[in-house]
Amino acid sequence: MITPRWLGLLALAVALAVGAVLLGRWQWSVAHDRARAEAVQEIQSRPVQPIADVLAPHQSFPDDGSGQRVTVAGEYAAGDGFVVVDRLLDGRTGVWLVERLVVAETGANLAVVRGWLPAGSEAPPAPKGEVRLVVSLAPGESPGQPDLPKGEASSIHLGTLVNEWPGDLYTGFGFVMEETRGVGDAGEPVTASGGLERVPPPLPDTSLDWRNASYAAQWFAIAAFVIWMWWRMMRQESRAVTEDESEEKEAAHS
Repeated sequence: MITPRWLGLLALAVALAVGAVLLGRWQWSVAHDRARAEAVQEIQSRPVQPIADVLAPHQSFPDDGSGQRVTVAGEYAAGDGFVVVDRLLDGRTGVWLVERLVVAETGANLAVVRGWLPAGSEAPPAPKGEVRLVVSLAPGESPGQPDLPKGEASSIHLGTLVNEWPGDLYTGFGFVMEETRGVGDAGEPVTASGGLERVPPPLPDTSLDWRNASYAAQWFAIAAFVIWMWWRMMRQESRAVTEDESEEKEAAHS
């Protein structure tokens, strides 16, 4: 193993293995990125639908509902909003501003994320009167940290909200993408203000693109094969040298 020849072959094997691992990691990344891009493209190609065509109060959140854009009209309930702490936007730490929207069509509550605020900022008031929204739906989050101050939460946990808000509740929440004060042609678009920034809907969970994932597996297998071949060749030559030395010793003693 310490002869120049085998050290040189080892260096070559390691270089080839490292190159194969890097190519495998690149293909693995491509597998994730391609699957994510296809999922995002599929969601964005869906038409915007009325919320009644996608989700009803207490109805189970649909399997393909995450990211679906819907229109919904109603009024914000004053005094029932809260902030979700420790949320990032473009690398900045802040909070999500969540409001209770009473949907006009059903009278049920829909939690909506109006936007993101820097930590410590004062939340701007929600528009009064009727509003019409385009929201991107998302399923409820897992329970978060308990015992936070009033008006703060660490997640949008619908099981908590159903006990705190009066009336029925939708089994999902929405990220506000468009907001219009008033319903109909006379509606006035509402722009985010007071430090409030719209939150891009989270990317959907995606599986791998299996073709690129198989390419990645092949490159990883090649890396392992190169190292294994070097080891096997070295072992074979080592055995041959050992056998030759044994034969020479036997010949010397005979």
